[in-house]
Amino acid sequence: MSHHTLNYTQRIRQKGHRLTPQRQIILDTICAMGRHATAHEIYEQVHSAVPTINQATVYRALHFFCDLQLLVSAKIGGQTVYEIATPTPHHHLVCRQCGRVEALADYHFHDLIEHIVTEHHFAPENNHLTILGLCAACQSTTDQ
Repeated sequence: MSHHTLNYTQRIRQKGHRLTPQRQIILDTICAMGRHATAHEIYEQVHSAVPTINQATVYRALHFFCDLQLLVSAKIGGQTVYEIATPTPHHHLVCRQCGRVEALADYHFHDLIEHIVTEHHFAPENNHLTILGLCAACQSTTDQ
């Protein structure tokens, strides 16, 4: 799914902001990468295509897109990574040994979120959870 499919340009304008050429290039780059990427990886891709865009512009754009919930960020492997937000949140199981990342559908967390809201009167922002542990392959190597 791309930001064009989700019509982020319209969403940015509806929130009273402009989609500058620099922001467009950064958003296009993140979408083209099609995976979780660190700010530095995004900057390298953007800078190789358009050398006049500096690192500060990329970082500001990433924060801007996250604030508007057009991007989501997560801590994976000790680094903050970014990806295009999807209409349905998804979460990650991250192996702390080999670094393998597995996507986990949001429906797994519905009961937990309901409990948090009902019992704790807390409104979680649960669009991108990361759960650390050991994948099956790493578990089998540590069991031996």
